[in-house]
Amino acid sequence: MNGNLPEPRLASHVYGHQAAIRQFEESLSSGRLHHAWLISGPSGVGKATLAFHLARKLLGGSDLNSPAGRRISAGTHGDLLTITRKLDPRKGQLKGEITVSDVQPVQSFLHHTATEGGWRVVIVDGLETLNRSAANALLKILEEPPPKAVLLLTSSAPGGLLPTLRSRCRSLALSGLKDEEMKAVLPELSDDLLRRAHGSPGRALFLAQDRDGVCAGLVARAMAGEELDHENWMIINQLAREADGFALLCDLLGEALADQARDAAFAGDLARAAIMAERTVQLGQIRVQSERFNLDKAEAIREALALAR
Repeated sequence: MNGNLPEPRLASHVYGHQAAIRQFEESLSSGRLHHAWLISGPSGVGKATLAFHLARKLLGGSDLNSPAGRRISAGTHGDLLTITRKLDPRKGQLKGEITVSDVQPVQSFLHHTATEGGWRVVIVDGLETLNRSAANALLKILEEPPPKAVLLLTSSAPGGLLPTLRSRCRSLALSGLKDEEMKAVLPELSDDLLRRAHGSPGRALFLAQDRDGVCAGLVARAMAGEELDHENWMIINQLAREADGFALLCDLLGEALADQARDAAFAGDLARAAIMAERTVQLGQIRVQSERFNLDKAEAIREALALAR
């Protein structure tokens, strides 16, 4: 499938999520806009795109061709600060976590006068990637928010966040897009990818990277208990060298493990369901540790596939 999604900062339209937009707009029009909003939902569903859409509303940049709109698109608007994982120049890929040094600029940014006399907006994209020190630093900011300041925080795993952090935010929980919305975003989307993407355009494009089904086949063989031969190990080494190869395998394997856990539960085999659910958790831990500490991807793939047996 050919297709791409615009950078969240550059998106001119939000597909779906109208209920979340109305909730924010109603709070804004009431004159009592909450200072922190937790935008949660599945990976690739449009959380960052929504965050920038809401930021544009606050900063008068909804029209991408307006002066404020162009500054937001260029990343030069003085009243908008974006915090996300930084690129590791040595490895050419994103770092595994957001550190306290990444969060520190928020404090000074929020206590300066707005350059355009209105709101100051901070977007923290990927809240679940904050390490402990960064999360505590952000929590202190949320505890004493300055006036006319809004933090828009996105997370694909809100359950793993500090409870005290979640409690200081208004929640905007996003669900998957409807089929017609998915087709509007990605007109060339196949029916198979539409089914497997679960309403997430980002996930559809992510899964489309497995063009020949090589990764899916590897997972299927592992789940069937087959011994991996030399050819399979060559595939593993190739996946380890690809930018998103490890993440793609973990995604497909995690879905397969979760399906087995669900099937076992429906069949009344609760012991088997518990085992597969635990393996799903273990897979998540392998993925987080590997990406956070830049561990050897080939070895991480082997360790992940061992969970299928």
